[in-house]
Amino acid sequence: MSQSQLFDPPPSENAADPARKVAVLVPFPVDKAYTYALPAGVEAVPGDYVVVPLGGREVPGVVWDDPADDVKPAKLKVAVHKYEFPPMPLVERKFIDWLAQYTMTPRGSVLKMALSVPGALEPPKTVQGYIRGQHLNEVTYQGLSPQRRKVLEAVAHGPPRRAAEIAAAAGCTAGVIKTMTAQGLLITVDMAAAAPCSHPDIDRARASLSPAQATAAEALCEFVRQGTYQAALLDGVTGAGKTEVYFEAVAETLKQGRQVLLLLPEIALSNAFLERFKARFGCAPALWHSSLGPGQRRTTWRGVAEGQTQVVVGARSALFLPYQDLGLIIIDEEHDPAYKQDEGVIYNARDMAIVRAHMGKIPVLLVSATPSLETMANVWAGKYAHLQLPDRHAGASLPDMHVIDMKVDKPERQKFISPVLMKAVVDTVAAGEQALLFLNRRGYAPLTLCRTCGHRMECPRCTAWLVEHKNSGKLQCHHCGYAMRQPKECPACNDADSFAACGPGVERILEEVKESFPQARTIVLASDTATTHDELKAILDQIRNHEVDIIVGTQIIAKGHHFPHLTCVGVIDADLGLQGGDLRAAERTFQLLHQVAGRAGREERQGHVWLQTFLPRNKVMMALSQHDRDRFLDIEMHEREAARMPPVSRLAGIIVSGKHEQQVDEVARELGKVAPQGDNINTLGPAPAPFYRLRGNFRRRLLVRADKSVNIQKAIALWLSTVKTPSTVRVQVDIDPQSFM
Repeated sequence: MSQSQLFDPPPSENAADPARKVAVLVPFPVDKAYTYALPAGVEAVPGDYVVVPLGGREVPGVVWDDPADDVKPAKLKVAVHKYEFPPMPLVERKFIDWLAQYTMTPRGSVLKMALSVPGALEPPKTVQGYIRGQHLNEVTYQGLSPQRRKVLEAVAHGPPRRAAEIAAAAGCTAGVIKTMTAQGLLITVDMAAAAPCSHPDIDRARASLSPAQATAAEALCEFVRQGTYQAALLDGVTGAGKTEVYFEAVAETLKQGRQVLLLLPEIALSNAFLERFKARFGCAPALWHSSLGPGQRRTTWRGVAEGQTQVVVGARSALFLPYQDLGLIIIDEEHDPAYKQDEGVIYNARDMAIVRAHMGKIPVLLVSATPSLETMANVWAGKYAHLQLPDRHAGASLPDMHVIDMKVDKPERQKFISPVLMKAVVDTVAAGEQALLFLNRRGYAPLTLCRTCGHRMECPRCTAWLVEHKNSGKLQCHHCGYAMRQPKECPACNDADSFAACGPGVERILEEVKESFPQARTIVLASDTATTHDELKAILDQIRNHEVDIIVGTQIIAKGHHFPHLTCVGVIDADLGLQGGDLRAAERTFQLLHQVAGRAGREERQGHVWLQTFLPRNKVMMALSQHDRDRFLDIEMHEREAARMPPVSRLAGIIVSGKHEQQVDEVARELGKVAPQGDNINTLGPAPAPFYRLRGNFRRRLLVRADKSVNIQKAIALWLSTVKTPSTVRVQVDIDPQSFM
């Protein structure tokens, strides 16, 4: 059965009045809105949420544009139900249509991201709240314990409060509240779960701003007051106080009675940010990320749609919440590759947020200490306003940068920390300060090799070596999750105990640190050692409270953290990200190492950063050592112009994949034969993807490069329509690819 047959609604047994028709878009991979009849007595307008019959099921959908006039009345099915709920705003529907066209994705697939919590459309379930008893007199009140008086004070004013809120405010247990209820001192009432971040306090005392911060903040507030589209880059060195600046724009937007969306690349890692938000606005923001429970998602989604939730802090999917009156979008760490979604609907949340702001006629702020080359190109072209914070806040200075040439300053055999860096760590710990050793590689060793025959332990599903994790005793694939116990014998030559660990991961660096500093307090921080929000918070608190002397970490520690005692940062393998020939390899490496370096010396103590490299004359190492970001960006831009690569041109990746290698090769070859070629558009490939096999699928890639004047989507659609693709082979289009894996 074809996809269109699967999703076409069957004809209704009860023909409806053909004059009462609506078009409904459903959250499935279809590109058209289906026509339905409305039941008697029901009126619906575009944006209304409805339930419709589809393929033997009843599914939620959204009333879309005008219904088709050529649908025969006998084929119409009747919509089942209309939700009593605020309709999806017109700007959101236009955004979904635009994004689907731009990414060459069915509109229904994009709608699925916007309709991710259909349960939120149902009336919210009530929770138990508490108010003061009605017959409480002064004599009874005076006879109560101080703790019980605190409980009554907590519920004396305002709406009913939940037991957990009361217990937190009064410093008691839930048992105290239960006992007081049984005695009539408290009364239970049913209440709806309150929308998060519904009453932020914009009048709370703000941080003291420097003249540069105040100037930037006033410019942002003026953009908000103007109430029109304006893109701006807030460009400040690490530790410049960018967050406090854009909090002023948040406050101005709330003052206007409008909602704010603040995108972060990895919201689950933002403990410090959330504390700063609470300090500034008196409440936590509404969070939106994949780790939230179903109840939290329903409450937040509904709060946003009803306009009660004022500030959302979220990962890229927060862009698709149904904002009732969005007034400002902020994209923090705008350069971060985590904003790109590479599966399902393939899109870049940073770029799509700018489009959403333009459609909504609202300002959008991009924030970074290391802006992407695309963003800087728009600044240079005058498309984005440029607000700069050139100095660290409160008089702190940038760290001193030191380049260690590993061809000269060689570590001991089977060691990875050079003598110069080792001495720097010794001096740092002796001074009562903290050191961070950074290596963006999890596990113990990236490769396990048989010393007898040279056999390498490889993932059976991916073109990737298995990474040894010594703590768990397993070999793991970091791409598909495959794991196995390290065998006692080599599967190729059967030699026993012949495996050798090649290269370092953070576990191996920690082993070296413990051997060299047996008395030091050490810890390793990576995504597989802090798997939950609470575990991460506990580790970060240990570092902040100076309960740790030496930290070994991956990129999880590079973003936004403030450690007052950290003065020494050592990068074990500064060349790591430069391998592979990726278009953005140098840019990404510079950004990551700059962010890591920014953890050092953020208060009165001077920071020092040590870069271990075999390429000391590389443009990245030279730019970092000289604090010359702009020179690096200038060189990078000239190289992109010479190669006719983004941001001076456009790219689209075509990924052909499937379980059968021969079929994948045949389809890729046929596509290559008729690929677009010309003066203003050309196609490279097909070629095996760097990860030729991923999660059991064989993969080939083609790359389309076109001038900005070319409608690349139209050219690709015409091209792909000329080649018949079997159902067992998948052809994906990645507009504006960020990587080439």
